[in-house]
Amino acid sequence: MKFKVLLLLLLCVLTELFGQKRDSGKSFFLFVGTYTTSGKNYGIFIYEFDPVTGEAELKSNTAGEENPSFFAFNSDGSVVYFVNEVKNGNISSFKFNKITGELTFLNRVMSGGENPCFIEAGPGNKHIFVGNYGSGTLSAVPLNEDGTLRTEIQTIRHEGYSIDKARQSSPHVHATVLSPDKQFLLVPDLGTDRLYVYAYNPDNLLNPLTPANKPYFETKPGSGPRHLAIHPDSRHLYLIHELMGVISVFDYKSGILTEKQSISILSSDFNGRIGAADIHVSPDGKFLYGSNRGDANDLAIFSIKKDGTLVHIGNQPTLGKMPRNFVIDPTGNFLLVGNQASNEIVIFKRNRKTGTLKPLEKKIEITRPVCLKFAPL
Repeated sequence: MKFKVLLLLLLCVLTELFGQKRDSGKSFFLFVGTYTTSGKNYGIFIYEFDPVTGEAELKSNTAGEENPSFFAFNSDGSVVYFVNEVKNGNISSFKFNKITGELTFLNRVMSGGENPCFIEAGPGNKHIFVGNYGSGTLSAVPLNEDGTLRTEIQTIRHEGYSIDKARQSSPHVHATVLSPDKQFLLVPDLGTDRLYVYAYNPDNLLNPLTPANKPYFETKPGSGPRHLAIHPDSRHLYLIHELMGVISVFDYKSGILTEKQSISILSSDFNGRIGAADIHVSPDGKFLYGSNRGDANDLAIFSIKKDGTLVHIGNQPTLGKMPRNFVIDPTGNFLLVGNQASNEIVIFKRNRKTGTLKPLEKKIEITRPVCLKFAPL
């Protein structure tokens, strides 16, 4: 009897140990969208990423797409939607094989504007939302049950301008981000210095978006709102402004935004061109990062207080040029930066206690990376 009990205990211990090893060694699919010189060369790259070692192995690449930059996944990651960032913009859908890591083209539709630069997938696989930078429009595109794109899209055109004559002579939609409760679409417009808010009705297939009761939030003139990050607690939002290099912190509730802080991403000794770009919160909600292109080529690092406000910790050089986009892996162990102008993805090890970053010797050589995302688990 004692022998059986001991054997059972030994089996339990071994099962737990091997289970921990298997879980810790689970890899993720890393997708990278790029700028291409034409639709003939490879533009979409998929890697298998090891969240323990930081190693990345190329699994597949896809040709035939012109400037397949930003992209979004449907709810289970079985279909991926890419914008084709060209003047007469398109959206392309692909079936994703989660075993082989390969994409199969499904269909393509117009984006409802020029130079689409952002895309978001709605809940329930009913719509995707696209921001068209060049034309200052946003589009809601309905989906078929198989995930393919329909052609009867809703397109909304913004009006207005702001004080920077070189960058803000007309509207420039730069993102389309669903609110934490999925009831609203938040749309930063760099050209008008506004953060627009649209109510989202998923049951209205062809016209799901209407202006919210408070249709927009005015940002500081000349700030250039660009991208948004949502805290895991769903109560705080962070808006990065491209032209001024600042982050606005908002409380969020039922479509209402209340600004509570504005903080610079610049180091105290910085003096040069500003080009703030991407922004993300760590999976545990303790740290926030924002990228600055221009002359800085660095990441600003912030700790997040309990009330959602930020404390600037410091700035980490990205060891390349033009950090257009970056991503934190689902475990929070690594942060990967796409340096667009130096044709590389630099991999940093994250200190999850301090938020600081340490570069690994390894990097991914890739031409003009624009958007990095991990496939849904």
